[in-house]
Amino acid sequence: MNPVVIAVAITGSVPRKKDNPAVPTTPAEQIESTHQAYEAGATLVHIHVRNDDETPSSDPARFQAVQEGVLKHCPGMIIQFSTGGRGRDQAARGSSLYLKPDMASLSTGSVNFPTIIYENHPTLVEDLATRMRDNGILPEIEIFDLSHIHAARRLVDAGLMNDRPHVQFVMGVKNAMPAEEHLLDILLGETRRILPHATWTAAGIGRNQSVVMDWALARGADAVRTGLEDNVRVSKERLAASNAELVGIAADAVRRHGRRVATPEEARRILGLRPAEAARAA
Repeated sequence: MNPVVIAVAITGSVPRKKDNPAVPTTPAEQIESTHQAYEAGATLVHIHVRNDDETPSSDPARFQAVQEGVLKHCPGMIIQFSTGGRGRDQAARGSSLYLKPDMASLSTGSVNFPTIIYENHPTLVEDLATRMRDNGILPEIEIFDLSHIHAARRLVDAGLMNDRPHVQFVMGVKNAMPAEEHLLDILLGETRRILPHATWTAAGIGRNQSVVMDWALARGADAVRTGLEDNVRVSKERLAASNAELVGIAADAVRRHGRRVATPEEARRILGLRPAEAARAA
């Protein structure tokens, strides 16, 4: 029964309370929602922060407030900051990395999104990778296209990250990579060929969340991802009550595939991270 890391993406940059009142947007709400998700089995939290009007923010003080709350209430949980670009000043996307979270997301190329181009210029990608390396942060490589795997390999070859990143395939964003099972096999095969030491997961957006999770688990994924960033519903008829409810569904999927939910200590070992005590002392 190999353990599986459950990652919870609590907020994101798109969903608003008008879409689902459970979306946590203030630091206090995010800390409480993360704590509930942790109690339900999540061992990695992916954090975006918001301004008071719910628009995306890069404010280091907000990232720090959430980080400190998670450290206090969720012992050993892996903290991952977003460096994503929707609604954020490009120059500010890495402004919180000096806080040294355990992980940070890193998109290695540009891609079309529903109404915008999600721009990740090579210079920006290299800058973010350098800051992560210098602060001892493990990148989670966000793969929206096959070329992004090769861009990650170039970062390894340039010495900007080690050869064991965590890779996430993002499937189901309109105008980007469709949620189709054979595409996951192509992406996974290419990743294993050129990043053979990487750990991996896959995220399904919206109604694709559960099916992509099942595809990943069937292929031995190291982790699964859930949360209100990606999906605000548990069914067409009902909104998710909380991030914790979505984590519970993910935990059920893990068990259904004959595996078990990783503890915080196991999650750190799986992803090649230091124990929590050592990470805090660094």
